Amino acid sequence: MLYMAFCAHAAFGQNMDRPFGWACCSSETSADDYIVSGGSEKADTIVLVSNGQDMRTALSNAIKNHSVIVLDGRKGDFIVSSSVDVNELDNRTLIGINGATIRTAFTLSDDIRKALDKAKVRDASSKSGTGGMLCNGANVKEEREYLTRKTIIELTGDTLEAYRKSGVINIKRSNNWIVRGLRLYGPGSCDVGGTDVMSLYSATHVWIDHCEFMNGMDGNLDITNESDFVTVSFCKFSYDSLSYDHMNSNLVGGSDKNIKDMGKLHVTYAYNIWGKGCMQRMPMVRYGFVHVLNNYYDCPGNIGGINPRIGSYVLAEGNYFGKGVKKIFRDNNSVAYTICDNYYSEKFVQPEDKGSVAVPYKYGFIEPSDLAKMLKVED
Repeated sequence: MLYMAFCAHAAFGQNMDRPFGWACCSSETSADDYIVSGGSEKADTIVLVSNGQDMRTALSNAIKNHSVIVLDGRKGDFIVSSSVDVNELDNRTLIGINGATIRTAFTLSDDIRKALDKAKVRDASSKSGTGGMLCNGANVKEEREYLTRKTIIELTGDTLEAYRKSGVINIKRSNNWIVRGLRLYGPGSCDVGGTDVMSLYSATHVWIDHCEFMNGMDGNLDITNESDFVTVSFCKFSYDSLSYDHMNSNLVGGSDKNIKDMGKLHVTYAYNIWGKGCMQRMPMVRYGFVHVLNNYYDCPGNIGGINPRIGSYVLAEGNYFGKGVKKIFRDNNSVAYTICDNYYSEKFVQPEDKGSVAVPYKYGFIEPSDLAKMLKVED
């Protein structure tokens, strides 16, 4: 199998350079009984380098026709005009070398952000029933989204709103995937009901490792619609000055009404960084069974953090919440949660556990005080 030597922390009780966590389980009670290979045993490999043009078609074809896709960043970034949609393709590894970066062609320009300010978008309501009808016939429920989309249409002339598809990759109804070593950059966040940098939709046994996600239009990485057995490890999530509002990073479960998610959405977030600009959804969980382990929260001024909602189970342990991170945890109708062994830089009254949540698999626990050094968190 193909694994690249990103890091191996055997001293912490396991080799973290291999898939682990929920990705390697086949049921809620079984442990480490599924081999996430990403199809690498087939040794069917293609190496792509950027040609400086739109690489969406080349990337899509490579994923369709090869089991291991290596993106080599030595000739520059990979630009995509819209999100690459992957549907019903199993056994794939997508891996980056030499600083490989995939970024969207569209970005929120200074002119767009100034126009949104002029329209007073940030003051607008995000409640349903406050929106209106756009010139293209789209009925928008919320005033903030309505004003944002109306402003961008008027400024760009894009009545088809193609910009709303500005993401990197959407993996649907696919099994046994590895995504590693990539930088994935969106156009900047704004409230238009747009595309995530990356999304999993009914995807199973997925390991996302050592990737960087920034500036998702809707979110950075969302896991929804009966996706199951996913591990996200050693990744960084952030937003920079391209983003306008709606800096919602990570969603598990897309709707209160999607009861088919019940019993699905087993996700491990381990050894990640939620960095500057992340405001909330770190993660927000509906119906899922989520392990939030040894993550570093470096997102001062955030308005939300870990947010278990309807039907969810959350185990949050060993996380480090840095200076200025005051909104840590909020429960909205979860089934159960357990919070233990976290470090809080700011005053925080930890709620009592709601029942007991545990995972069946083995994992390495790191003292929160050691996370900054291990994850190379910048001051």
